[in-house]
Amino acid sequence: MDAATTLTVTYCTAEDSPAIEQRLIAVYAEVYAAEAASDPFFSIERFTQRLHSHAAAPRWGCAFGEVGGEPVGYAYGFARTTSYRWNGLVTPVPAEDLAETDTRTFALCEVMVRSPWRGSGIARILHDELLSHRIEERSHLLVEEEHPRVRALYERWGYRWMGTMQPFPDAPRYDSMFRPIC
Repeated sequence: MDAATTLTVTYCTAEDSPAIEQRLIAVYAEVYAAEAASDPFFSIERFTQRLHSHAAAPRWGCAFGEVGGEPVGYAYGFARTTSYRWNGLVTPVPAEDLAETDTRTFALCEVMVRSPWRGSGIARILHDELLSHRIEERSHLLVEEEHPRVRALYERWGYRWMGTMQPFPDAPRYDSMFRPIC
C-alpha cells in the first residue's frame, strides 16, 4: 500500500454477518477461483455452508478490510466451547492441547487478501485487528500442507505446529497451528 491509499478495517460480529455475507463470498470466489474450478471442497457453495456454520458459532468475529470502499480481504473465526470435538486429527496430539473451555481457543477460519493487495501487510493487519477483539487464550488455524510459505508466514506471526488435520473427508490435509493471544 502506498501513502495515497488508506486501509479501513471494520470489526463485525454475527449480527453483522448477513450485511457483509455477499462481500465475504465475493472475495472468497476471487481468491479461490482456481481451486474452486477443480475441487468441490473449495466451491462457493461449500464455502457458503462453512461460512454459515462458522457465523452461527459462539462469538463469531470478522475483521473486514477495504481501500476506498473496495473490499481487499478479511479474517474471521469463532470461539470454541467445551463441547467442541477435535475431529479430523491425523497425528496424535497431547490431550492437554485439546481440552477446551469456553474461552480457551479462538478458531481462526479464514485470512484472505485479494491479489492486488497481497504482500502489503494487510493480512497481518486484519489478523491482528481480529485477535485484538478476542477474549480467548489462544488462536488456532489450519494451513494446507501444500503451502509451506504460508505456514512459514504464520510461524513468523508466532504460531507453532501442533499436528495434522483433515477436518472433512474431502478436505485437504492441513497443518494445525496454535499461538497465544496476547
